[in-house]
Amino acid sequence: PLAAQAQQTERVRRIGVLLPAAADNPDFQAWVGAFQQGLALLGWTIGRNVQIDTRWATTNAAEIRRHAAELAALAPDVVLAHGTSTVGPLLQASRAVPIVFPVISDPVGAGFVDSLARPGGNVTGFTNFEFGLSAKWLELLKEIAPGVKRAAVLRDAASSAGMGQFGAIQSMAPSVGVEVSPVNLRDAAEIERG
Repeated sequence: PLAAQAQQTERVRRIGVLLPAAADNPDFQAWVGAFQQGLALLGWTIGRNVQIDTRWATTNAAEIRRHAAELAALAPDVVLAHGTSTVGPLLQASRAVPIVFPVISDPVGAGFVDSLARPGGNVTGFTNFEFGLSAKWLELLKEIAPGVKRAAVLRDAASSAGMGQFGAIQSMAPSVGVEVSPVNLRDAAEIERG
């Protein structure tokens, strides 16, 4: 009887999930399934001690904003937000609801966290890229072709990740004796057409 009573009074936690995909997207379906399986392995059972409110917002910015506002209004214990396109609207909707992102290229550059070591605010998560790797590309180029003195770096100036990658390459350039010049993707496309 005591065990039954304890189960009945167990608090149900609420998790919001905001995805920039359609509900029939097989990649995101697999990802959501793995997430739910991971929760189950940790003792979280949907309907018993956890409720998951999933919003499939597609890639439409207006839909993402609408679903972000809906989730924030539910006041969940945490929201899992996949990617840059979902975290920004969630932050606009709430600075109180904890937000966790599984993948963002440059959360610092995007302004979501203060630093990787100390995110601050109500957002934390994982980055899928370490910009120091970009500097290694220049070192590898120099090993393969020691005579290289100048290099063009293709980047997307509209992307904080592209800017972060170029910054890492640029900081390495003097130590390997290479002058680097950024070439924005739009400029490269115009050169190719021209």
